[in-house]
Amino acid sequence: MAEALGLDFGTTNTVLALADSATTTRSVSFTSAAGTSDSMRTALSFMKDAQLGARALKVEAGQAAIRQFIDNPGECRFLQSIKTFAASALFQGTLVHARRFQFEDLMEVFLRRLEAYAGDGWPGHAKRIVAGRPVHFAGASPDPDLAMRRYNEALSRFGFPEIHYVYEPVAAAFYFAQHLTADATVLVADFGGGTTDYSLIRFETSGGKLSATPVGHSGVGIAGDQFDARIIEHLVAPEIGKGSQFKSFDKVLDIPSNYYTSFSRWNQLSIFKTSKEFTDLKSLVRQSLAPDKLELFIDLVDHDEGYPLYQAVSATKMALSAGEEAPFNFSPLGKAGQKVVKRSDFESWIGADLARIEGALDEVLEKTQTAPGSIDKVFLTGGTSFVPAVRRIFTERFASDRIETGGELVSIAHGLALIGERDDIAQWAA
Repeated sequence: MAEALGLDFGTTNTVLALADSATTTRSVSFTSAAGTSDSMRTALSFMKDAQLGARALKVEAGQAAIRQFIDNPGECRFLQSIKTFAASALFQGTLVHARRFQFEDLMEVFLRRLEAYAGDGWPGHAKRIVAGRPVHFAGASPDPDLAMRRYNEALSRFGFPEIHYVYEPVAAAFYFAQHLTADATVLVADFGGGTTDYSLIRFETSGGKLSATPVGHSGVGIAGDQFDARIIEHLVAPEIGKGSQFKSFDKVLDIPSNYYTSFSRWNQLSIFKTSKEFTDLKSLVRQSLAPDKLELFIDLVDHDEGYPLYQAVSATKMALSAGEEAPFNFSPLGKAGQKVVKRSDFESWIGADLARIEGALDEVLEKTQTAPGSIDKVFLTGGTSFVPAVRRIFTERFASDRIETGGELVSIAHGLALIGERDDIAQWAA
């Protein structure tokens, strides 16, 4: 019987895996109103339900949450990328239909829905849960200790006898190492929704047992979501008033840029909708020199256009990985939402972000005094690894036959489960 449950609580997707033995794993399967899947979009939706009682809420997760949100516009509260709030001291909870939820409450509610969707397949018998954590959490001033306290509070509510944490790229490296045929020094680059993490590990086999020596790790709170924000910043924000001005008495002032920072993080629009910032923005319409644009901004937030915006941005970003240009279609903007984006422009928008991603790679190589030529394998995981500009960071340093990809959704969770079956789990813990 499997004793360890691996939890990859991701910014975009969440996966749980069980180790059937020291070498084999399987994903936990979830069946919801949206069908059956081995992964869950990290999203929640809340609706009032009179049949459940005056204060009760009907809660869905993953694709079922997205469906409930789309089918009930204006009535459903939708939250996505919950993980981005984990390390933020500024996030002190959010009101959902007059009920306040702290981060740990949201994490618990999400995992409870997964427990319900798993049914008899939920591993309540597991003796330990091994959760992944990024090397560096997302956010402007992330507090990793706060994030881990919040994780611990949420996970302790499930009654697992043991809770362990392992760096996500270490788990991905362990998953990848199962397929090694010789001793090797492996660099794993894990590109999540909110963070980019690197782990450098030396794997060796002796007496049929795999051993590993951590060499070093590094990371930065930038990944796919930041690239999305750059697209929104350049294509959408100018159409809803970014760069415009308002009149205050006899002065002409710029519309505060922080409103657009909030908007560019599409996954935070549901939080922004209930904030004082949004109330302040509404009050500026009468004073604005471009009121039509601000009214459009307010309409997008009021009508919960965050998820449709995500779909439009994601489609453009994916298309730019395959072609030199791609369409951007976001109908709520009307004609202004129909544009063509050149890959060269996109790469210029993310130039500073790419530099920080490459800087984190430099950091792990420099502080471990590791030359690129001494790395035997480079394992890239996560959807952002398909962005050509990101991939060039590695192809310019490492021979192409050393670079491998795969298991974009499952590698971390399955690596966590495998580590959880080991007697030396303490050596792997973050």
